[in-house]
Amino acid sequence: MKNELLTIGPFTVYGYGLMIALGIFAAYAAAEYRARRLKLNYEHVFYLVLWCLAGGFAVSKLLFWITEWEQVVADPKFMLRTMADGFVVFGGIIGGIAAGYFYCRAKKLPFLKYFDLLTPSVALAQGFGRIGCFLAGCCYGNATDCPVSITFHNSDFAPNDIALIPTQLYSSALNFLHFFVLLFVAKHKKADGQVAACYLIFYSVGRFIIEMFRGDLERGSVGVLSTSQFIGIFTGIAGVILFVAAGKLRTKKQTPPAERTRYRQ
Repeated sequence: MKNELLTIGPFTVYGYGLMIALGIFAAYAAAEYRARRLKLNYEHVFYLVLWCLAGGFAVSKLLFWITEWEQVVADPKFMLRTMADGFVVFGGIIGGIAAGYFYCRAKKLPFLKYFDLLTPSVALAQGFGRIGCFLAGCCYGNATDCPVSITFHNSDFAPNDIALIPTQLYSSALNFLHFFVLLFVAKHKKADGQVAACYLIFYSVGRFIIEMFRGDLERGSVGVLSTSQFIGIFTGIAGVILFVAAGKLRTKKQTPPAERTRYRQ
């Protein structure tokens, strides 16, 4: 694929950067629209997105450098050379959640409500982001003889002239599907936090499977698992715990104090 989409004089539009920008805009627009529909304070959505982007960028970049620690130790300037590329998505998720939590605490906002609000938008942004990966040739799949494949001829990341599994497109399709599934969950949720919990569960499972078909080995590994598979186990478990805890918290709030006293007796 061609990452350089358009060049006007010294200005070049890159497919990866364009898709990231479109993903962020779509995520913000969807979140603000849903905030208005849900009667939430939509003025905070813009700042929440900025905080989550900053936290996500910082932690995803830090986690990438950790996975590449041998190169960092051998040549510390490697960190400067990779400021614009090389990210671990799970680091972005963890960093974004942490930044969103601190923002909500600072502004005295109900964190779980806004967590539920933003997670479908995260899946939407990831769908666009993986199209960017496809255009750039990064996050590529294993070599394959399957008719459904992609062959790069001028990529700076993927091996050229070899038929590869189009993991970027599969990931993109799953993320867009994930967005609509989470919207469905949001309409039928029983407690705040359950949409976010479903995001963590579904993304972790989907990413674990996609990782089996990835061919870019520089992602790092923990034993037989890739770094993302290893982290995905814990984020998936965290999603299950959050889903159950959110339901119990709602039940506790709905139970009259007299009833709670009787149950304890």
